[in-house]
Amino acid sequence: MITSRIAARIEDQYGVEANSVSSLLKEAEEKVFHEAAEEKITAAVIILADGNVGKLIDAIELMETDWRDLLIAAELAHADWPSTLNDIFGTGH
Repeated sequence: MITSRIAARIEDQYGVEANSVSSLLKEAEEKVFHEAAEEKITAAVIILADGNVGKLIDAIELMETDWRDLLIAAELAHADWPSTLNDIFGTGH
């Protein structure tokens, strides 16, 4: 799920490619979950990609292989993940 705070980060990091990045993320979420993923999964992809398209593709592939490994790699597999998202993306949704 691309929330407003994740959309803002995508816009910040990818600029003119932001719409393409968002579309790619939505397509991958549909493929894996048959609906929008939870915010923390989408956030994990953006965290790992860190504004790099190559890393974005790698993070999406990791999500498609095993989304739990994606959460571990992005350090969002712990119980306090909401606080981590707030620290990285701010508190707006």
